[in-house]
Amino acid sequence: MIIGSKIRLCDKSLAHARDDYTWRTDPELARLDAVSLPATTFSQYLADYVSELHYPSPTRHSFAVEAMDGKHIGNCTYYDINEAKGEAELGIMIGNHDYWDKGYGTDAVTTLVSYIFRQTNLKRICLKTLDSNKRAQKCFKKCSFTPYGHLARDGYSFVLMEIHRKQWQEQQAET
Repeated sequence: MIIGSKIRLCDKSLAHARDDYTWRTDPELARLDAVSLPATTFSQYLADYVSELHYPSPTRHSFAVEAMDGKHIGNCTYYDINEAKGEAELGIMIGNHDYWDKGYGTDAVTTLVSYIFRQTNLKRICLKTLDSNKRAQKCFKKCSFTPYGHLARDGYSFVLMEIHRKQWQEQQAET
């Protein structure tokens, strides 16, 4: 378990499956993530979920985001881990709308970035977010991610953002 100031990051478990399915089938969350709604039933989703828990990918680490009272409010992941290049991509979703705009996402991103830079040799973490998702961009900027480009894919336009280990270390030295 990784503790932040408002959240804790926990290993994913079967107990998180129902919330995850609910969030993946939420049209607003799918729009913000630039994905299509899944056409699978919960039973089908659960079978895939169990398989991922039993056979995790070495290039992907996923966490449940919990409020301090233990309530599952979202998920975050670092993936496409490339040890040779020293980089990975970060993703986050606060699925529970009651926890939006209250600093939980910012704390989850900051906590995960600190964990990654303390526990791995990665030198760079990048992410992409929709041009239209100003809330996410504001969060990532608060977490010291800086824009470095744009990407157009599948009819969507994304802002590309990054943070480097050196930049993070300098910020840690200031605090």
